[in-house]
Amino acid sequence: MGCDTWNDKLDAYFDGELPVEQARSLAQHLRGCSACSADGLARVQQKLSVRAAAQRFTPDPAFRSRIEKMIKPGTQPSRVGRWLAILASAAVLILATVFIVRSQGRAQQQVLGELADLHVATLASSNPVDVVSTDRHTVKPWFEGKLPFTFNLPDLQGTAFTLVGGRVAYLNRSPGGEMLFRIRQHQVSLFIFQDRAVRDSGGSERQTAFSFNVISWNHNGLRYFLIGDVGSEDLKALSELLRSAG
Repeated sequence: MGCDTWNDKLDAYFDGELPVEQARSLAQHLRGCSACSADGLARVQQKLSVRAAAQRFTPDPAFRSRIEKMIKPGTQPSRVGRWLAILASAAVLILATVFIVRSQGRAQQQVLGELADLHVATLASSNPVDVVSTDRHTVKPWFEGKLPFTFNLPDLQGTAFTLVGGRVAYLNRSPGGEMLFRIRQHQVSLFIFQDRAVRDSGGSERQTAFSFNVISWNHNGLRYFLIGDVGSEDLKALSELLRSAG
């Protein structure tokens, strides 16, 4: 397909609406086409800016006033009124529970969506990492003084994985590390943040974000995310190497 065809699919790709095979083909095209990569990076940056500017919905401040007006002080409620009050309280509790569960789900998807955006932005960039090295003893020290925590990287010699380099990433205005790994023709991002920066990311270890597979886990107050368009078995193998170095 030509660039015009792919360009028409960029918005659907970043919104996670493309079929898996088309999404993977477009991701491969982005890695080899500087024009589409630049366009994609611009769209991701715009998307991140809009998301950062968004404000959470807050209930109408007049809500309590309206409720108070519905209650007549100083009167003894009838039996029917008491039952109505009990039913209303139960309904409020049910609705509150549903709201909390849905809010947590939306917050988790928002975190994964932002990580997917960061991963795509890295792939689309002409300079995806700030420290370029396959040596873990070069990449890890580079983060000293740039992050409020430290971490370990595994020895990948003799494995199917290659360390490409690293950069500082931000999530919820908190700094974290992003390491880029290569396996065959695919690239995988490892994000490491403090737990408090991603407290809404959920506890599920295997997840998906748009067309990407995601594996996440906690260790020593840090939250690790592996994200890429590789198979789940490859992602699991890399996660086990990283955990063994933890």
